[in-house]
Amino acid sequence: MALALVLLGLLAVTWLVLIGHSFMRTWISLGTSANRMAGPPLMEVVLDDAGADAKIAVVDVEGILWTSLSEAGGHNLSEMLRRQLKRAREDKDVKAVILRLDTPGGEVLAADEMSRAVAEFQEKSGKPVVASMGSLSASGGYYVAVPCRWIVAHELTITGSIGVVMHGYNYRGLMNKLGLRPEVYKSGKFKDMMSGDRADEEIPPEERQMLQALITEAYTRFQEVIAKGRQQANQKNQGAGRKLADRWLDYADGRVLSGRQAYEQGFVDELGSFQTAVQRAKKLTHLSRATLIQYQQPFNLASLFRLFAKSDARTVKVDVGVDLPRLEVGRLYFLFEPGLR
Repeated sequence: MALALVLLGLLAVTWLVLIGHSFMRTWISLGTSANRMAGPPLMEVVLDDAGADAKIAVVDVEGILWTSLSEAGGHNLSEMLRRQLKRAREDKDVKAVILRLDTPGGEVLAADEMSRAVAEFQEKSGKPVVASMGSLSASGGYYVAVPCRWIVAHELTITGSIGVVMHGYNYRGLMNKLGLRPEVYKSGKFKDMMSGDRADEEIPPEERQMLQALITEAYTRFQEVIAKGRQQANQKNQGAGRKLADRWLDYADGRVLSGRQAYEQGFVDELGSFQTAVQRAKKLTHLSRATLIQYQQPFNLASLFRLFAKSDARTVKVDVGVDLPRLEVGRLYFLFEPGLR
């Protein structure tokens, strides 16, 4: 009886999902070309109906920034951000975008692609983007925010952590204790760079210099993005926002900052909440009222199957209260992770 009820419930859910999916396909086919772009369809959802034709689009950037595909949606974050910004650019009723950030950062490439997407959107559309920092918008999260026309942070927002990290482990000492010795055959002197099974004396000094040069190059790019983004925002705002402090580079050494500290150094323009960002977006676009909307992926049958597919009896996951990033050896990160050495 219990099994029959479960099966009946699954059939009912599947039937509803199929109907909803069919409806969405019909709705998309009647929509604009923006709705028919490559990738999963996006559905416009009203967050706050102000009874106005003018709209402000809210785009969320949450979690760690990866270039790999998302398990939930089959897309990466930079691709999803570009698709949402494309919808906002092509909708004449959308007058501004609020980028709602809650992220510790992530891969250098992902952060850079998303930062470029924000800058290109503002340049091509002429519509301002207002960054609204949540509890955490550090490292790559700030990198994505810095091209925005205006940046709002809460006093207690954790931000800053401006820098680059490349992470790895050297386990040669443990191998020696266990009596293990690596046998490596390579085509070039540096082919096994970042390998953790070498003793210190086996690591050429030139290798450390090359790796540090990669870090320095990415870090220099970070500084350039900050300087350019804040300068352009200040010019467009005609001095209404904050300028970078004269010694802002002293605070770009990897340290974390509160929202208030970031405000004092000119990294953000205003202290406040998400509603503060909404009011600022209205002011920048000279609107008295605006309907808040968001672009979301509709739930479909494929999402349902992926949900069930995540269940694996052979996998045991221990919940320690935080999702720790899976740092991969050899990748550069704009990332704030407490305890990372």
